[in-house]
Amino acid sequence: MENRDADGQPARELYALLHLSPDASDEEIKRAYRQWAQIYHPDKHQTVQMQDIATENFQRIREAYEILSDERKRQVYDLYGMEGLTSGLELGPKLKTREEVRQEFERLQQRQEDRKLASHIHHRGSMLVNMSAVQTLKTYDTLPTMQGMAMATQVQAQLSKKNTVVLGGNMALRRGMGGGTVTCVLRRQTSPVSSIEVLGMAGIRSILSIQTSRQLSSHSTGTLAASLSLRDGTITLSNTWSRQLSEDTTGNIQFSLGPDTGVAVGWQKHAKKNSGSCDLKVGPTLFGATLQYVRTFSPRSHGRITSKVGSMGVEVEIGGERRVSDHSSAALFCSLSLQGISWKLRFTRGGQKFVIPILLSTTLNPGIAFGALFLPASIYSLLKVYFIKPYYLKRKRRKSLEQRRLTVTKVLEARASSEKAQSLLRNVAERKRRKQAQNNGLVILEAVYGDIKRRQGSTSSLGEEVDDLDDADLPPPNIDVTIPIQFLVDDSGELRLHQGVKKAGLMGFCDPCPGETKELRVTYTHRGHNYQVVVGDYDELHIPQESHRLSDGGPDNFNQRG
Repeated sequence: MENRDADGQPARELYALLHLSPDASDEEIKRAYRQWAQIYHPDKHQTVQMQDIATENFQRIREAYEILSDERKRQVYDLYGMEGLTSGLELGPKLKTREEVRQEFERLQQRQEDRKLASHIHHRGSMLVNMSAVQTLKTYDTLPTMQGMAMATQVQAQLSKKNTVVLGGNMALRRGMGGGTVTCVLRRQTSPVSSIEVLGMAGIRSILSIQTSRQLSSHSTGTLAASLSLRDGTITLSNTWSRQLSEDTTGNIQFSLGPDTGVAVGWQKHAKKNSGSCDLKVGPTLFGATLQYVRTFSPRSHGRITSKVGSMGVEVEIGGERRVSDHSSAALFCSLSLQGISWKLRFTRGGQKFVIPILLSTTLNPGIAFGALFLPASIYSLLKVYFIKPYYLKRKRRKSLEQRRLTVTKVLEARASSEKAQSLLRNVAERKRRKQAQNNGLVILEAVYGDIKRRQGSTSSLGEEVDDLDDADLPPPNIDVTIPIQFLVDDSGELRLHQGVKKAGLMGFCDPCPGETKELRVTYTHRGHNYQVVVGDYDELHIPQESHRLSDGGPDNFNQRG
């Protein structure tokens, strides 16, 4: 279990300081140390001011080298970070290899997680309120009426490492009539690859069932289940097989014998942008097919189309869902079927779900169907452009300014330190730049690190300023790193920044906007052509590359990404 920094990434500041990969060999560490020592050793500088700057940075370089060149200290640093070294953590005499230390640390972490899991209770609930607006759309003088309500709740508790109990219940009320059920499930993990589950249900449906599942291979699972209805004594047997067909695709087939005898076949694909599923069920008394397609527009929103065809009718459902916060999401779906047209509103917060189906028409009316499909999308688009997006941009900007004011002293000190470090790199970087220019090689025109969008001016989609909050008294949320980037260009005319290493730790860099997303934009020339690339804080950078080449439009087209 690796030590993590504030961004949730492995803490690797020392590797960044020496410009090394986390997998660097001992020889690479020595070579990097010698390279930096030639620049920052105090004896290399004449003036007292430059010697003081060199001494400060040379101490950082020497400390990084002493830790990374010592096998035991490097193992502790990789696992626990600088906190592990400063708190006196050592590798015991019986734990001599990195793998043994990692395993021991993971065992300790697992014990803590098991204790936390054993004492934690998961609760989920849902509420459904059926509304009807049929009369409202006919006369326009009445409000929508409630037609029914349903509620369900479920509590899951981890009794032990292998045993879990689930208690739940649901109730429904419609037109003066109602009912409900109470459910209890006991689940036991009998082995690492198999489990058994017993379910009891009492109420409108009284059922007793038992189910066992087993992982047959690394890609397939089998399930056997038997259930008994305590009302009419009927027995249902089922056998389900599922298999992972590819990295993002699974398939399953189920055989059922009982009141609903039949065969069901399913297919699911979960990709980054496009997902889909297909289910087909065939039996003596029923037939049904379901197709679903999900398109992910962004990490916070997606759209969905579902179609159902079967002995119960035809239905098409179109809608989308958006995450409004870290724990909340809202969704709206429009359902078209032979039985009518309806909207379904859904709001989810944590483990709680609220669903409001609104019946708009009891027939498939073309006019109402058109309005039901396009009116919500049009209203949402207008609200998003003129209200929602400007509001969130303004709120994000305000929070960013508050964070910057809280960290202004720390940032000013870091910027001053990075400027001092850059002053010692300037002469060597300038020599490298002239040499590359003479050979028509890699010349860095500009390199900016931090919130690079703010450097170009933060505007909304309407072309207006996000807000009028004054940040003139604050340092900019980005820093010019042209000098250290040019310095890191090697003799062959290439530059490589390693994957997974935070760029704020590079010599001559600093964190100009703590807590915010940072990027590095590099504009450069190579063999007479202009190039530009933007990479994330932990992404690898390798230049020059032809994919970074700009079109003839000039700086306005500086938007290539690595």
